[in-house]
Amino acid sequence: MATGSPALDRIVERLGSTADPRRRYEYVLWLAKKLAPFPEELRQEVFKVRGCVSQVYVVGQLQDGHLHWLGDSDAAITKGLLALLIEGLEGLTPEQVTALDSAFLAATGLQASLTPSRANGFLNIFRMMQAQAQALAAVGAAHPAGEGGADAGS
Repeated sequence: MATGSPALDRIVERLGSTADPRRRYEYVLWLAKKLAPFPEELRQEVFKVRGCVSQVYVVGQLQDGHLHWLGDSDAAITKGLLALLIEGLEGLTPEQVTALDSAFLAATGLQASLTPSRANGFLNIFRMMQAQAQALAAVGAAHPAGEGGADAGS
């Protein structure tokens, strides 16, 4: 399945080709460990993902027309799911992120081994990232010269 993001395509292919749910979890947990530290000052309600049992924060920033993401969660699996999305959506344009179809989530094979609340949380994180991308695209269109430092909280 081609998503429009080479990084996301690689992740989906890797997870989708793994029959063992435990190996998928190990990969997700490995991604969580790679996630960059999250600045304390960004732990704000505006960046908090709604509909997640755990505490999840995600922040998109627009630099030179491309999105860069920061995020954190207090639950290891959720942090790994967030890391998967951050890695997969890193460097895309806002238009690319908003055009992504959530069908790739099912192609990972993770849905089968996630609890319903985690699967729903995964989708909520993705939707929040799309909403931030859309908001940043609007800010970038309104202020093309100010694109360099815009973030979803502006």
